[in-house]
Amino acid sequence: MGRLIQKELGGIRVLGFSLAGEESVIAAPEYDVCFDVGRAPREIISIDNVCLTHGHMDHAAGIAYYFSQRNFVGNSPGRVIVPRSLVTPIQNLMAVWADIEGHPSPGKVCGVGPLEDVTIRRNLLVRPFAVNHGGDALGFTLIEVRFKLKEEYFGKSGQHLAALKQQGVEIVRRTEVPLLTYTGDTALGRWLEHDFVQKSRGVLLECTFFDPEHVSRARAGRHMHVNDLPVALEALPEPEIMLIHLTRRTDLRQAKQILRGMLKPDELERISFLMDRPPRAGGHRPSHQNTKNNVNSAATAGK
Repeated sequence: MGRLIQKELGGIRVLGFSLAGEESVIAAPEYDVCFDVGRAPREIISIDNVCLTHGHMDHAAGIAYYFSQRNFVGNSPGRVIVPRSLVTPIQNLMAVWADIEGHPSPGKVCGVGPLEDVTIRRNLLVRPFAVNHGGDALGFTLIEVRFKLKEEYFGKSGQHLAALKQQGVEIVRRTEVPLLTYTGDTALGRWLEHDFVQKSRGVLLECTFFDPEHVSRARAGRHMHVNDLPVALEALPEPEIMLIHLTRRTDLRQAKQILRGMLKPDELERISFLMDRPPRAGGHRPSHQNTKNNVNSAATAGK
């Protein structure tokens, strides 16, 4: 079986693996989107859209392999959506790999800046936003777009509505439903003020450090420390929160214990850890089990 862990966040199935400095890759398969590429595990090769937050190796190492494997299995060229400053370096990387392999691997590299929406498919987009990790690092929110008839036209006949449309009258209003936000690596910052982040069903939130002695490490690397979590939760009162990018310096059991000592029960109920694997059954980890394993859960932790 693969390394990726399956969970549910805000009613959305996610597959992922995230350890600080080692690998971060989170997929939402039903939406054909992957956030960061990690080392390009096999489960993401069929996904057409990869949103890359920044160029650090644990988040970006598998880009060339992702493009190459899609070509190898006969898939159409994949698309990697990246901070604009990374477009040329990635193209240069692919050119070097073409020299090494003896043939190019086709792929699309789409450079974006903050708030430059990218269409995934009809009525679905990703919105990049600036985060606090230095350089051009981005987070991404997956957003569903819906069109609803304006209230003043309720009860009107189809013929009447069609006539209004021919006259150029806007009879529908556009609404956005933020589904899933992935912060990538970031410290606290103004990204928390975005309404589409605040209204997401689920937020995959970096929280790298938990040890009291690691505050300086967090600040130096522009990462989240658990001490920052109350501020983030206050800014994000609605979404379910899944913590990612935990350092191996802190055992998951210890991290849960720290959270129980600093947060209220209702806050703990909406927090889970991606790397909190489901309990083993008969010696085998279930591969198709949606579990939240929130911090109040009695499920095994860190096994």
